[in-house]
Amino acid sequence: MNGREIIRRCRLLAQHTEEPGCITRTFLSFPMREVQRLVRGWMEDAGMDTRIDAVGNVRGVRGDGPRLMIASHLDTVPNAGAFDGILGVIIAIALAEQKPQCAVEVAAFSEEEGVRFGIPFIGSRALVGSPVMDEEVLAAIREFGLDPAQIPESVLDPEVKAFLEFHIEQGPVLESLGLPVGVVEGIVGLSRWDIRFEGQANHAGTTPMEGRRDALACAAEWIGLVEHVAETTPGLVATVGKIDVRPGAGNVIPGSALVSLDVRHAMDEVRERASNVLLAGAEHIAQRRSLTVATELKLDEPAVALRFEMVEQAVKAAGYAVHRMVSGAGHDAMILAQKIPAAMVFLRSPGGISHHPDESVLEEDVDAALAVGAELLRAWQADN
Repeated sequence: MNGREIIRRCRLLAQHTEEPGCITRTFLSFPMREVQRLVRGWMEDAGMDTRIDAVGNVRGVRGDGPRLMIASHLDTVPNAGAFDGILGVIIAIALAEQKPQCAVEVAAFSEEEGVRFGIPFIGSRALVGSPVMDEEVLAAIREFGLDPAQIPESVLDPEVKAFLEFHIEQGPVLESLGLPVGVVEGIVGLSRWDIRFEGQANHAGTTPMEGRRDALACAAEWIGLVEHVAETTPGLVATVGKIDVRPGAGNVIPGSALVSLDVRHAMDEVRERASNVLLAGAEHIAQRRSLTVATELKLDEPAVALRFEMVEQAVKAAGYAVHRMVSGAGHDAMILAQKIPAAMVFLRSPGGISHHPDESVLEEDVDAALAVGAELLRAWQADN
């Protein structure tokens, strides 16, 4: 496979979706069956012994002895592009197809985005021995025809000594520098919260403004605080991406507003301090407006340092300039880094666009990633 063929296969997988007319493929949804079949077939064509583990990851091994795992994910966000995650899987298969001297394992993770159940990294967490065991997740596994009792068998084989992930950057940095690839030195820490403001639903026409306990107005004021804290804290990004308002009628004052909060920073202490400021702000605003607020931590992932030295020499050997960068997005590499040395290579994202149908990748950049991967496999040893 070359860059053109890899892109073709990514676009082929994009046709398998839950929503006609756009790309949406969540954890163990119906279209995942055909995607698994295609990916498993391509792995076998590349000379790998394959299986689908108990959480739906497609796994392929080529060669014996200590091995390097190369992987990314098959699921998408709603209305996604064709390359987030999937590109890394197909690049991994292409590298295995080149018959490297070292043993390799390719993994196509069934869940990274966390869309279906609000829980990311279901696929990769099973490999490091920290599987998601929520009952709704286990029920979905059973419904798909897999056996949750076999989840312990999904853990990494002791022969897997390191992890590598290729992924689109999902941002504008490499394009601004005119570089096809970048070396990821770390992944930011991430906190996700649900914040519920509770007021009092009432008639929109008969309730005076001074007597209202409007949950949405309270949430809106707090969202302004979120933006302010993020804009005045260097390196911090904070997002409210989802609002559920009840009862949800145009002529009823909102009595309840459930909002999400996503906070990220490369330094855990900065992220934690900002999160505390925002939670305290929610309490203060709610109290002043005579509302109550409840908070629930949904995800807390510390910042992760990656083994950038694993890939820097390969980038140089392939003839490209080395640019180190921090990922503002979470990736499966941050989960695998809990157990084994993990590295990432970013590919340029034209326009900095991702999580959108216009997401794209350049053929020459995919060829560059293949060249970097080939150099890494040529030099890789288990004690690197």
